Amino acid sequence: MFLSMNWISDFVDLKGIDLVELIHRFSLSTAEVENEIFFKGSDISGIIVAQIKSVENHPESKKLHLLKVDTGDKIVDVVCGAPNVRVGMKTAFAKLGAKIGDITIEPRKLAGYTSNGMCCSEKELGISDDHSGIMEIFEDIKNGTDIKSLYEIDDIIFEVDNKSLTNRPDLWGHYGIAREFAALADRPLKPLPVVDLEQYANLPKVDLEILDPLCQRYSCLQVENVTKNVSPVNMRIRLYYCGMRAINLLADLTNYLMLEMGQPMHAFDSRKVEKIRVRRFDEPFTFKTLDGVERNCDENTLMICNDKTPVAIAGIMGGYDSEIVDDTTTLTLESATFDAVSIRKSTVRLAHRTDASMRYEKCLDPELTVVAIARFIKLLSEIDSGIKVVSSLTDEYKFRYKTVNLNFDKKYVDRYTGINISNDTIVKTLKSLGFEVSLKDDNFSVTVPSWRATKDVTIKADIIEEITRIYGYDNFEVNTTLSPLRPVRESVEKSDEDRIKDILVQKFNLHELHSYLWQSKDELKEIGIEVEDNVKILNATNPNIETIRRSIVPTELCQIKQNSNFANEFGIFEIGRVVDGLTPTGECNEKKMLCITLSSKQKTQEKLYFEMRNILYTLVNNLKHKEIELKPANSKYNYEHPKNYATVIADGNNIGYITLIHPLVSNSIDKKSALVCAEIDMKCLAQVTLGSIEYEEPSKFPEIDIDLSFVTDTYEPIKNAVLQVNSPLVKKISVTDIYKDEKSKSITVRITFAHKDRTLTMEEVQAVANEIIEILKTKSISLKD
Repeated sequence: MFLSMNWISDFVDLKGIDLVELIHRFSLSTAEVENEIFFKGSDISGIIVAQIKSVENHPESKKLHLLKVDTGDKIVDVVCGAPNVRVGMKTAFAKLGAKIGDITIEPRKLAGYTSNGMCCSEKELGISDDHSGIMEIFEDIKNGTDIKSLYEIDDIIFEVDNKSLTNRPDLWGHYGIAREFAALADRPLKPLPVVDLEQYANLPKVDLEILDPLCQRYSCLQVENVTKNVSPVNMRIRLYYCGMRAINLLADLTNYLMLEMGQPMHAFDSRKVEKIRVRRFDEPFTFKTLDGVERNCDENTLMICNDKTPVAIAGIMGGYDSEIVDDTTTLTLESATFDAVSIRKSTVRLAHRTDASMRYEKCLDPELTVVAIARFIKLLSEIDSGIKVVSSLTDEYKFRYKTVNLNFDKKYVDRYTGINISNDTIVKTLKSLGFEVSLKDDNFSVTVPSWRATKDVTIKADIIEEITRIYGYDNFEVNTTLSPLRPVRESVEKSDEDRIKDILVQKFNLHELHSYLWQSKDELKEIGIEVEDNVKILNATNPNIETIRRSIVPTELCQIKQNSNFANEFGIFEIGRVVDGLTPTGECNEKKMLCITLSSKQKTQEKLYFEMRNILYTLVNNLKHKEIELKPANSKYNYEHPKNYATVIADGNNIGYITLIHPLVSNSIDKKSALVCAEIDMKCLAQVTLGSIEYEEPSKFPEIDIDLSFVTDTYEPIKNAVLQVNSPLVKKISVTDIYKDEKSKSITVRITFAHKDRTLTMEEVQAVANEIIEILKTKSISLKD
């Protein structure tokens, strides 16, 4: 948003102040100012008011004219190609030696004739984009008068980042900005010049009715006998400097008021609008807006209607058939506020955002509507003194924001700021910003002004911000805060997350991913996975990505497909969010999951499966000092293997699952690759109790290892048999080999024996081994021959 210092200076006296420095202070205290500040008119000099005394056609050119121009002190010959030149016309004239940008005006020959100066268009002067002809000056001004003394061409323009004003609807106009400058400069804010609308109270009202609660307030007034159509030059200059194009007087005035007060307004031709109704329609329809575009409006779009006929999209843009035209002499002036969420949603549906809708989206103050009308009539009557107001103010006020009252004491301010700001400074600062303040015994009672109470200032901490930003953050002394500071203990989930990343990257050389929360329908379709019905994104810009994922596995499988040609073997992981439907209260059931995927063109599926099992074992053992157990289960999704799927159990709790990828999906990704995935619920993992670590001094005597091969494909019974024997001589058991073919199967385990005080005999070891073998025989598990 572009802002004019001339305009701001209408409302606060800034004489004697470094304006550039004040703009920088505004950036530090209120809203971010873009880097460049524009000094308009600084590159123009020597431009005067001059009058054309004679006009002759150039003998050898159809476009050029030979002029004699009165500059006030002499008559000069000028060659001009403008089509609108005429005798008696006063215009902006660049005399010899004048400067326009990088150009210095000198005598110059054009088509055989010398031109001693240049008649200028408004575009050449940089005050509008009109280059259709030379500028025409209608005022009776003495020839030779410097044009800068006549019009506000010299100005300082700065741009404020719109994003920094999102929570400040009061700053979307020059008057709100002027209030901030007044507080920063310690100068009084001048009141807005307005007319007293009570003088029209005896006139008939406009036929108005609000039929929908999305309209918070609607104020209107009718005016007749408008005779002027062109806006004053200074008004057009301000509009142009602030990024708007002049159209006609009435349209320009509504834009001017929007830039001045932040209150959008609309002027209807009264001949086309007799009965105003604010409503929505039951069925979709098309509507042609001012820009000539046919727009599809649905049943949720709030409309301004002439009885039952739509004439404007509320808060966004007027209709093509009710616009102000050159012969308009009567108008119905609208000033209203609407539900901010409704306006924002309508702009998204219509794919059409305007300067007005941007302001309505920010929760405008309904109290401004009547003030804006009073200001409009004041300006219009100054420009066109013959206007006649033919209706009383018609005002329907359907929704009022609650008055916000906040109470706090001096200690509260001191505790939050860490410095001693005097009571007088606090009161002065808040009053300069429009707050009502009363002080008694170091206790403050503050009433928030309506323009800050729509969504901005709601709690006591907001008041602290108002005090400190005007006081100046750079003026704070560096002191220890009065509030105690205690270190924040890192959550178990966050600690687990950091350690998991370190283990997976440093020990297993896996690559970390950061992906989107939604599913890509097109990418999943390529690998044979259907998008599962789940929570969807409202107003998604692309229906391909509107569904939120329940699992990270499909996301990682898409990444495997994109990268399978770059390496024969690799692994990826992500700790990210998923949404598993809705909670009973209607909120997203959001979970944080760890997903790991391994891909290999060199290893079998079986070997890759056990590698994944070892990775999960290492993670749980390092984090919780517990072991995991895999239990066969039924798969849920079509990309999971129907048989090679198991839940991961830790400390008796189900914390996730491990699975091979279904052959159909795996072949769609890469026919040569084996794929295995695992997904762990981070919250369930965090809830696993931390196991104790028992330390034992290593034996000084040699260990004895024996290998036993059992005819089975399940390790768990072997492990349980060793635990059942409960021999103090057994120190460790591990799987050394697994064999399986169509005819036979076996698991070989290595049992390590040791004694801390002596060397074991083979008889002692064999006795324990025999006991283990006997236990397993009862479970129909025998030694392999």
